[in-house]
Amino acid sequence: MSISTLEREIKLRFDSAAEAREAIIRTGATPVRGRRLQEDCLLDTADERLRGQRSVLRVRMEPGRSLLTFKGPVQPSPMKLREERETIVSDGETMLYVLERLGLAVWFRCQKYREEFGSLDAIIALDETPIGTFVEIEGSEKAITEIALALGRTVGDYILDSYRWLYAQHCDTHGVVVGDMVFEE
Repeated sequence: MSISTLEREIKLRFDSAAEAREAIIRTGATPVRGRRLQEDCLLDTADERLRGQRSVLRVRMEPGRSLLTFKGPVQPSPMKLREERETIVSDGETMLYVLERLGLAVWFRCQKYREEFGSLDAIIALDETPIGTFVEIEGSEKAITEIALALGRTVGDYILDSYRWLYAQHCDTHGVVVGDMVFEE
């Protein structure tokens, strides 16, 4: 029997990591995980079966841990709502190797520095990306709404797009060919 877990989240744009961190701490949120580099690798089949289904298979690697995540299509909601199944894997590089041998390939890489805070029944992530600073709030609808308000934001500020979509828009605006969203070496 498969249990479906729903992920509910929003993103909010901030001018800087310092501004975002200060706003998060002012809400009373407590630090959960310190700042670290994350690299997400999105995989698909050659015929783009997952993208055709509006689904995502991701391997996330960060120091000391990696995660394998499946995300289903986004469902109608005022917040980003979708099925999510996630498990810890001991070695992200080996997981990528196995998935590639099974016919999947990495089609997009995304890097960000993330630190996480807890508040109510939500996780607040401060993400520093190559295209700017974002706060991602994941939890119940009530917690997301309350935390967003405490951050001085309203429904009109909610960003429901993925980092891949935001990066594609950024590249289009700046006349850059869309590639991977990674920090310059």
